[in-house]
Amino acid sequence: MTFMPTVRAALVATLALTGAVQAAEITGAGATFPFPLYSKWADAYKKETGNGLNYQSIGSGAGIKQIQAKTVTFGASDMPLKEEALKKDGLVQFPMVMGAIVPVVNLEGVKPGELVLDGETLANIYLGKVKKWNDASIKKLNPSLTLPSTNIAVVRRSDGSGTTFNFTDYLTKASPAWAKEVGADTAVEWPVGVGAKGNDGVAGNVGQTKNSIGYVEYAYAKQNKLTYTALVNKAGKTVQPTVASFQAAAANADWANAPGFYQILTDQPGEASWPITAATFILMYAAPTDKTASTEALKFFDWAFEKGDAMAVELDYIPMPATVSDLVRKSWASIKNK
Repeated sequence: MTFMPTVRAALVATLALTGAVQAAEITGAGATFPFPLYSKWADAYKKETGNGLNYQSIGSGAGIKQIQAKTVTFGASDMPLKEEALKKDGLVQFPMVMGAIVPVVNLEGVKPGELVLDGETLANIYLGKVKKWNDASIKKLNPSLTLPSTNIAVVRRSDGSGTTFNFTDYLTKASPAWAKEVGADTAVEWPVGVGAKGNDGVAGNVGQTKNSIGYVEYAYAKQNKLTYTALVNKAGKTVQPTVASFQAAAANADWANAPGFYQILTDQPGEASWPITAATFILMYAAPTDKTASTEALKFFDWAFEKGDAMAVELDYIPMPATVSDLVRKSWASIKNK
């Protein structure tokens, strides 16, 4: 199956690839952030091994609930769980790949990467304090652009979302007002905006709504040919969303000393760093009830680490460094599949 993004805001994407004969069905559910890559990996894995994956792209919040309810072999979340939460539910967590979140706009005459925003202005748009595209704060960042006097149509996630967690975590770091009034979580009390489900839903809504702004994982922006913005990073430099700027942000991550691999990559230092970079995580039971399915899932993740890097780069994700994937493999010893 080749990933084909849609413009239907309410779509729940389901990846169902099952081999004719396999020991156990690998089932997973959660984050929409990595769905384009998981789809690509699953297609290649099925061709190579005959085994498949059934992954429901329903959002990080729902993915966490499904693994807690033991209805899937693994959950997927872009918001990592802290060590105490993992222990409480008997879960093991590990990062699978890294990527980035980008603001996207639908503004006539504005090309990808032309519009510049900073964290404070972005927060004020989502706070409802900056209401029009020709607001002085936006014009100051974009003196050469002709911006309309129209209202900004704000689009945000309606579901529990790790993408939202990372986006709001960045806004919390960039804006004291956002930190005080809203904060960071997978679901927040949005001051303004129209909700859409999943990265695909936000991408579809922005694509169809003139003068709108939203936030999506970078692969969705590219696949849907959306106009992404540039951002001013923590170092005060204007940066474009590129694999190089994502890698610059990810380079600071100290995975070896992160309990439960808990790591937040937003607003990293460095002149080249993209400010909304994030990892996506897998959640599994340390003592699974279906040991065969758990074993099969780990075989898939091992294959992805071994052979999936090129596919990740093709979709502008950042593969885990070999040192990190080795740490992850060692952590699997805590999963009792025998």
